[in-house]
Amino acid sequence: MILKSCPPALKRRVDGCFLVKVAVGSTNPVKVGAARSVIERIWPDADVVGIDVHPGVRAMPMSDFECRTGARNRARAAREATSADLGVGIEGGVHEEKGVLMLTAWTVIVDGNGMEGVGGSGRLVLPETIAARVRAGEELGLIMDDVLNDQNVKQKGGAVGAFTAGLVSRQEALALSVAYAIAPFVSPHFYP
Repeated sequence: MILKSCPPALKRRVDGCFLVKVAVGSTNPVKVGAARSVIERIWPDADVVGIDVHPGVRAMPMSDFECRTGARNRARAAREATSADLGVGIEGGVHEEKGVLMLTAWTVIVDGNGMEGVGGSGRLVLPETIAARVRAGEELGLIMDDVLNDQNVKQKGGAVGAFTAGLVSRQEALALSVAYAIAPFVSPHFYP
């Protein structure tokens, strides 16, 4: 789906073409790539940039609420720091339900007019050996580096990539949450 025109809040004429500037509240190439893969399907000439911002939550968010809060903080800070049309915040973490720790991620997208879209990724049950370490206070990314004897797994296929044997990469999982979060901006008639 390519939008031929943008909602009025997202129109900015540059050299005769409309340009959408999108700031992603992270420099992690997986998060920026996830946002770019969705944004460029809508606006092929969009300027998508990553910017280092603080999410205002723990390094290992432990609930859906904390993930959404971090994503919202990232989106707002990125948009404000760059005067972008849209700010995108993506925050991965875990959520415990009935004693089962699940991997999850949330995306929040904001514009300068107070409009907000929120989308979540799928969930994946963490193996208990990994979950126990997360509950003890370790960050999942560092655990995965240790378990896989690798570095920066979260900037590659991620835990989801390891657990699914590459069937789903972290970027693919995050892109889904970006697509869900952008719904109010591309289908505003459903979100008055």
